[in-house]
Amino acid sequence: QVQLVESGGGLVQTGGSLRLSCTASGRTLGIYPMGWFRQAPGKEREFVATISGSGTSTIYADSVKGRFTISRDNAKNTMFLQMNSLKPEDTAVYYCAGRGRSSGPRMGVRDYDYWGQGTQVTVSS
Repeated sequence: QVQLVESGGGLVQTGGSLRLSCTASGRTLGIYPMGWFRQAPGKEREFVATISGSGTSTIYADSVKGRFTISRDNAKNTMFLQMNSLKPEDTAVYYCAGRGRSSGPRMGVRDYDYWGQGTQVTVSS
């Protein structure tokens, strides 16, 4: 069974930066797509960014494009999300997700088989 553990969330002021990490254990996900999603109170979980197994292909939500960067280190079974120029509307619980099947990057919640417990990101105005 795969376990995903996020870290790096916290409280930051508008314009600040945070770097989230997601480490997988139990099975290597190095050849499969992974992604970041977020969920604000009262809202549905939404796509943030996804990366292919090789790390060469990425897709971002329009709301974070140019500010967030997704990357992965397959040797360490870890994925990252560098978040710059943070805005109050980025406040949410951020979840990492892993897909246990080979494919290109995926943007749908239902495309992923494994989920972390989430890490809170709060951006103050």
